[in-house]
Amino acid sequence: MAAEKYRTGNYAKLRLHVPLCCVRKIKVGEMTAMESNSLNIDEMRRYIENAIKWAADRLGSEEYRFRCLAFVEDAYEMSNNVEILGGDTAKESADMYGVTMQEGVPPAGVFVFYDCWGTLKGRHKNWGHVGLSTGDGNVIHAWDKVRMDNYLEVEKLVPAPGWTKPKYIGWAPGERIFQGYRKLH
Repeated sequence: MAAEKYRTGNYAKLRLHVPLCCVRKIKVGEMTAMESNSLNIDEMRRYIENAIKWAADRLGSEEYRFRCLAFVEDAYEMSNNVEILGGDTAKESADMYGVTMQEGVPPAGVFVFYDCWGTLKGRHKNWGHVGLSTGDGNVIHAWDKVRMDNYLEVEKLVPAPGWTKPKYIGWAPGERIFQGYRKLH
């Protein structure tokens, strides 16, 4: 298993590259999740429930204003004492997870991604946007504040000056979000 160190926010994380032979698939409702040796269906279901509850408890908060990726990652990490691995931006994570447009409502617990261009720290690029699916057509996400919107209605949000409106690009299956995750002690 290869590893590399990268920075996100104010701390460094270790990105693990887990060979697929070390991972097995499980089915949770409509959602498929990959696990390393100790994750089971009940635990995955609990992770999803905990993350959605954690996110919903922050509705209206400005703590994560315009920090959508940190918000969805923290929903899983803080509520379940785990570390999930992704990119440094929502768009990088979408690319890493192999996000594709899929039919139907995104299942509970998946990350729903959008293209979103803007200038940040003097760099104009597609930084992306991401929300956590509640499974009923809504996502909880950090925009001007933590809010809940229909996953398609997110495209109608008013962007910050100099930014484009989000454009829905699809969602990442649970197996991609949890590939290489680790439990923290």
